[in-house]
Amino acid sequence: MKTTIEERWGTHPNDVKRYDTAQLRKEFLVEKLFAPDEVRMVYTHNDRLIIGAAGPVEESLPLETVDLIRSEYFCERRELGIICIENEGVISVDGRDYELAYKDAVYVGRGSREVLFKSKNAAQPAKFYFASSPAHQAYSTTKIDSTMRRTRALGVKKTSNERTLNQIILSEIVPCCQLQMGLTEIHEGSVWNTMPPHTHSRRMEAYFYFKVPEQQSVCHFMGEPQETRHLFMTNEQAVISPSWSIHSAAGTSNYTFIWAMCGENLDYDDMDTFTADKLK
Repeated sequence: MKTTIEERWGTHPNDVKRYDTAQLRKEFLVEKLFAPDEVRMVYTHNDRLIIGAAGPVEESLPLETVDLIRSEYFCERRELGIICIENEGVISVDGRDYELAYKDAVYVGRGSREVLFKSKNAAQPAKFYFASSPAHQAYSTTKIDSTMRRTRALGVKKTSNERTLNQIILSEIVPCCQLQMGLTEIHEGSVWNTMPPHTHSRRMEAYFYFKVPEQQSVCHFMGEPQETRHLFMTNEQAVISPSWSIHSAAGTSNYTFIWAMCGENLDYDDMDTFTADKLK
């Protein structure tokens, strides 16, 4: 078993204007999160969010603490959201098992000492994507399944942005401090997500793209609304979106992505929207 973590620093929008493609990808793109029997994480100084992935196959994988957070155990001062993105698995929190199928999730409260990732079948190993933010209060660990998820139909075929929004970890669904997570499915024949785009200066966000077919890609748009940049991304890659940046994308095929947010405002609809004709 192996645990790795990368560190990413915060950036000023005036600096990003001067980035070339290589620098933009280095600062914001997470190219590889999943590896068999490994836990991989990225720590960003944007609201101190951690995103990561666990791919248990032959063994259970513990979520170990890392030197960057200087804690006795990972969730000593943090909350955690875990979503199953492939096959079936089990999340064990302090000895209690939570069985997860695709799109099921577990919210893990501050103070949980042991978190284990397991697959139910090594021949069809589970994949788990997770996000973690600092927490000021301890809330109960809770499984979120299809009976608790909230879905919203967004967009229309006419503008190529028809999609289904699955709200999974929100304060209205499960008590939490500042972490919010969900999963958006782009319908076949549509390509755009989060169009029209928006910013929300009171929280940052990270997008994790998956179910991107082989030889296809997603073009993620970021930057200030009047100074946009783009990143071409492939399957199971993530991107860090600072609070000053839009976050939107168009794919060469339909795809799915997980969004994770943290900051001081838990109002999901707190955002400043920009219609497409206002972008540059």
